Amino acid sequence: MNPPFPKPTPELKDALLELRPHFKRAFWFSIVGSLLVLAPTGFMLEVYDRVVNSRSHVTLAMLLVLVLGAYVVMEVLEWSRAQILHAAGVELDRRLGDRVFGAMFAANLRRLPGGTTQPMSDFRVLREFLGSQAVLAAMEAPVALVFMVLIFAISPVLGWVAVAGAIVQTFVGWLNERATQPPLVEANRSAFGAQQYADGTLRNAQVIEAMGMQRDIHSRWAAKQREFLGLQAIASERAGGFQALTKFLQTTMGSLLLGLGAWLLLYGELRGGAGMMIIASILGGRMLAPLVQLVTQWRSVITVRDSWSRLSQLLTAVPAPPKVMPLPAPRGVVQVEQVLAAAPGNQVPILKGVAFALNPGEVVAVIGPSASGKTTLARLLVGLWPSAGGKVRLDGVDVFAWDKSELGPHVGYLPQDVELFDGTIAENIARFGDVEPAKVEAAARAVGLHEVIMALPQGYDSPVGREGAILSGGQRQRVGLARALYGNPVFVVLDEPNSSLDEAGEAALAAAIVQMKARGTSFVVMTHRTSILPVVDKMLVLRDGQVQAFGPRDDVLAALNKAIQAAQAQQRPPAAGQQVVAAT
Repeated sequence: MNPPFPKPTPELKDALLELRPHFKRAFWFSIVGSLLVLAPTGFMLEVYDRVVNSRSHVTLAMLLVLVLGAYVVMEVLEWSRAQILHAAGVELDRRLGDRVFGAMFAANLRRLPGGTTQPMSDFRVLREFLGSQAVLAAMEAPVALVFMVLIFAISPVLGWVAVAGAIVQTFVGWLNERATQPPLVEANRSAFGAQQYADGTLRNAQVIEAMGMQRDIHSRWAAKQREFLGLQAIASERAGGFQALTKFLQTTMGSLLLGLGAWLLLYGELRGGAGMMIIASILGGRMLAPLVQLVTQWRSVITVRDSWSRLSQLLTAVPAPPKVMPLPAPRGVVQVEQVLAAAPGNQVPILKGVAFALNPGEVVAVIGPSASGKTTLARLLVGLWPSAGGKVRLDGVDVFAWDKSELGPHVGYLPQDVELFDGTIAENIARFGDVEPAKVEAAARAVGLHEVIMALPQGYDSPVGREGAILSGGQRQRVGLARALYGNPVFVVLDEPNSSLDEAGEAALAAAIVQMKARGTSFVVMTHRTSILPVVDKMLVLRDGQVQAFGPRDDVLAALNKAIQAAQAQQRPPAAGQQVVAAT
């Protein structure tokens, strides 16, 4: 049989070692509770031996009190064990919950395996497994050795038969593992794939409905679902067969030991008399009970083993960030030092030796054709993606290495695709921290959103709905802009901030940039639109991931105009960045 679990990462191992006090208490409760399971057998034998022969009502009453007390203790131990293992799960969540979430989040940013919601599901499976029947059966397994010793004390022949039964039961467990693991693992993968496909379908429901794609999309999802159900059915059929076989062996073992005990009694080779053959039969069944329980629960063991393996890989691939000394608040001095960058998981460079500098209160417009590297540069500037070479520094500190919980309040970022989160408008603008009404209103007014919000029935307390569904595209972009400007950050990166704005929105954006640059905020604005150019100080022209021009706005515009005129004289199409200048 394969080892139940892969080798844990140090973090998983340390977290589980910290739970040893819980497991020790639960283990001893399991031992005592398992031994008390024999109370009904002892009661039965005592009634037949003492009460029936003596016809003593007092003896019967005392035996009833004792066995009822044993039942009460057994149930209290069972309840206590469940509470202890639940507390162990809560403690595991306290120790690793934030770490798993952070690793999942970082993996998503770096496009690594595990950058989905799967790690949280895996962690939930691991946490719930601590109190599962499989774990309880493993804790009760040592009692099986006690029962085996007792059977040997009654008769070595019965003892060896019980050992043989345990070996056969273990072999059945190994066969169960070999037969059910492959289809069950594939079924879990198929289920996750079908779930991801369904999530993607819901995110694009409007497109699917508008263009009549629902039937074909549903067919593809149904095929994935059928694949999952088919594999699950195969695993369930195989597991069900082995479960039936293990229960058959357990029942047969009890009857076999009873019959063999009677045969030994007839030949005078059974110690303790006729009652011992009944005890041996009961002990034999109880001895195999933990093994039967493990085989019955083997599906959950395979599931948690896969979850354990994925969590181990994730925590190894995304180490915990080291604790660093807190840094002073930045002033907004930006230095981009010959950065080379590719998308995470890809070796093809997108940015090739990009370098420029930005002082507090300066605004740089980055222009260039599609796929020139503007969005990649935006992600590097705020520390979302690492650089393959060179550094992006804010006040001399590597932005990627800076603790984002510390740096975040001083940085504003608006991505191309604005994502709002389930909550109120005020909460989205305040970045889901403590909502300070004055700051929220100031950020909304800066982008011309205050009057729009106040026209809503609940004002700033209006829920935005899933992914901002109750707002228009332009309103979502303005909320995203307000969120980027909230708290007067010293460095703001805006990626196509005016793509969904009308003239009033563009005017409000330009006014907000002028107002904040006067307070010393540095801006980098990726844009295809010319309306933002009057408020910028410098321009950076990108083409194929390389800097074609950088400098004061008027100098770059003049150089581009000359290039346009030269291209027109030679009847060539304008080069990168010249289309923007031509539009002005």
